[in-house]
Amino acid sequence: MVVDAADVDLGQQEDGRGERSGRQPRLTSLLGPAFVAAIAYVDPGNVAANLSAGAEYGYLLLWVLIVANLMAAVVQYLSAKLGLVTSRSLSATLADWFDRRESSGSPARRRRGRAGRLAYWGQAEVIAAATDVAEVVGGAIALNLLFGTPLVLGGVIVGVVSLGMLALQGGRTQRHFEFVIMGFLVVITVGFLSGLFVTGLTVGEMVEGVVPRFQDTHSVVLAAGMLGATVMPHAVYLHSGLVRDRRFAPHGEAGMRRHLKATKWDVGTALVVAGTVNIAMLCLAAQSLRGVDGTDTIEGAHAAVEGALGPVVGILFAVGLLASGLASTSVGCYAGDMVMRDLLKVRIPLLLRRLLTMLPALLILGAGVEPTWALVMSQVVLSVGIPFALVPLVAVTARSTVMGRWANPRALTVLAAVICAVIIALNVALIWLTLTGQA
Repeated sequence: MVVDAADVDLGQQEDGRGERSGRQPRLTSLLGPAFVAAIAYVDPGNVAANLSAGAEYGYLLLWVLIVANLMAAVVQYLSAKLGLVTSRSLSATLADWFDRRESSGSPARRRRGRAGRLAYWGQAEVIAAATDVAEVVGGAIALNLLFGTPLVLGGVIVGVVSLGMLALQGGRTQRHFEFVIMGFLVVITVGFLSGLFVTGLTVGEMVEGVVPRFQDTHSVVLAAGMLGATVMPHAVYLHSGLVRDRRFAPHGEAGMRRHLKATKWDVGTALVVAGTVNIAMLCLAAQSLRGVDGTDTIEGAHAAVEGALGPVVGILFAVGLLASGLASTSVGCYAGDMVMRDLLKVRIPLLLRRLLTMLPALLILGAGVEPTWALVMSQVVLSVGIPFALVPLVAVTARSTVMGRWANPRALTVLAAVICAVIIALNVALIWLTLTGQA
């Protein structure tokens, strides 16, 4: 849906189920979508990267997490703003563009439009499968650490539990899904913050870690990986859809301003929580794992944490990892379902989608591939999808023909374009360094 600036009637916008909004909701009731999207920032891939950074370099790369979080806040705000203003998700907006190409012009142009739509959907599905690899593998590792569950069986358990969580998505149960994910975020936060109560913090080194600097070539590579893999494409697609599918829409210009204000609080609060968790992971490794051998895998890091801080902290660490895997895989599958529905106008049964997207993860676990290595490689695959999400997002939110009078001001567009360029460049560097064996 392309909206002309003169045609934006905010008082007549409909919500995801076609219901009119008659009154302004409480500000607190508008919070939630960003907390679901923020799960992407505390997934098992982040766990592996942050623990490696802290164990190898202490607090040196703390500034990387701060910069990454600030960039992510801008990206997620733009995604939510698109869904709020247009009542369209990013993938639905892209589908509108393909629709126009396929409905006008020569037969060859229409064929190219259909091929482009399928290709765009195809890369999104690859991203969904790569997301599941990281999340299912991470959850399987956690179950193995907690109960000795075989990795393949653990992967199946994670998939089954996440399917139950996905049953809450959409319609009147949308809010329930948000609450469940926020509950998991609380568990993740407790799980990874708990160790700091035992280790404490070296404040002086933390302050030094806020200053951008590197130690050697490998620290540059690790920083590129941490920054480049922070913003995940499925979170960008999903956030706009979560806002679109909520049961109320802004009422009038004052209502839109109120919703945008709430969105800023939602994004800011959610990413402060996610950023705090990531910083806690790095600080925990910096305090208790620095110089310890074998911390280049999650299992090794867990053993080191348990050995240094005791079994209780080790259990809380594994519980946080399990919550991270369960919540992240649910969110990733939700995003994949939304993209297929928007781009292809097709929706397959949720059980079938769940089975298809988790199959690569189960095959990897069954083949005996080193789990942490699989996590790292999944992040590389996810990096390929970043431009397909970020470039359209920055472009459409800057256009008054799409956003009406709520189009991004020039300063925000420039900032978003710079962030987009930096993230894409770092992801390209991460892919190159990984494929050439330098990462």
